[in-house]
Amino acid sequence: MTTDDEPELVHEAAELVRPYVITNGRDLVDDSTFTLLTLVTVAQDPPRTQPLDPEKQRLLELCAGGFLSIAEIAGHTGLPVGVAKILVCDLTEEGHLYVRAPIPSAQLVERQILEEVLNGLQARFG
Repeated sequence: MTTDDEPELVHEAAELVRPYVITNGRDLVDDSTFTLLTLVTVAQDPPRTQPLDPEKQRLLELCAGGFLSIAEIAGHTGLPVGVAKILVCDLTEEGHLYVRAPIPSAQLVERQILEEVLNGLQARFG
């Protein structure tokens, strides 16, 4: 006896199993290395290795155009962020990817300093 809910349950189960299979059941040991804002690009001299998994190949294709954050990689691939981090970690350890910390945002300058600069420019140049 079947119900109409069975196809939905099978789909949900597949969505849960797929990330586990992609990462071979692994998790990151040190999650602080890769944040959502960690920037990733293809290494200049990537090693020539055996064929990569389709997900890893997709990451390399995405990052070939320049730096992307891990959040962007997860969004473009439709993978959970944790899975994207594990794949980036693997590809970095294998020498395919280069990662770096995000560019820190500029700190706001105090209004008083800006007014002093403006007053100084006006005094000097009229």
